[in-house]
Amino acid sequence: MDEMRAREVLTAAGLPGGAELLALGENAVFAVGDLVVKTGRDATHHPELRERAEREVAVARWLAASGVPAVRAAEPTARLVEGHPVTVWHRLPDAVRPSEPRDLAPLLTQVHALPAPEGFTLPRRELLGGVERWLRLAGDAIDPADADYLRGRRDGFAKAAAALAPHLPPGPIHGDALPRNVHVGPEGAVLVDLETFSFDLREHDLVVLALSRDRYGLPSDAYDAFTEAYGWDVRAWEGCAVLRGARETASCAWVSQHAPANPKALAEFRRRVASLRQDDPEVRWYPF
Repeated sequence: MDEMRAREVLTAAGLPGGAELLALGENAVFAVGDLVVKTGRDATHHPELRERAEREVAVARWLAASGVPAVRAAEPTARLVEGHPVTVWHRLPDAVRPSEPRDLAPLLTQVHALPAPEGFTLPRRELLGGVERWLRLAGDAIDPADADYLRGRRDGFAKAAAALAPHLPPGPIHGDALPRNVHVGPEGAVLVDLETFSFDLREHDLVVLALSRDRYGLPSDAYDAFTEAYGWDVRAWEGCAVLRGARETASCAWVSQHAPANPKALAEFRRRVASLRQDDPEVRWYPF
């Protein structure tokens, strides 16, 4: 999905096609006055995309009822517009500063203290569930041997993850616990991007920043501030390497889908796969 198609969906939904584009990735996110509109990819052949959008709205209602600071839905359910799921949200006040890892820790503490929601079911964290779709979207733009390599890693890490013994009790998790998914407004920090909420190992939410420290240049002192605020460092857990490897595999496959139209994405994909093949955990990965 490109920006042009996303704007067509906005227009079909009766919303201004000239809205400000805030982000374009798995979803296209637009500002429309006091609202934010999130347009998903075509769900005609991927019903899980519509289910994910509907669940994100349900999660927002549940977090509001539970007193967890998070973005709030402006409509009670997701729309389906020309095959695309569309959700509408209250726009947050402007940020007073960039979010930091230390802002994330107390929010995760609140989420991790919650029991399972009533009225709907959170899925398992299918971290590797999108790998096949992303590789198919990459098509001939990537080396078939690289695609097969990532499929093999996916299968191996999925099996290893299923056998893990957790340190923390399983329960609700955010699923993509990064500072970019925290907004620090005048009244404090709130969680955003709720579509990956799951019921699974709490360690999933903690491995994300450990990987950010090793692969994406997160400073050690920022990581240490996060673990101090949360109260535990997931790197002390013997299963950390398994969840890290699964996340690295998913991250590589996610980049691949952008390779057909973006030479920088293709170059970054090749860098990442090469570092995995060489078993080099210190090669820096970059946005594109």
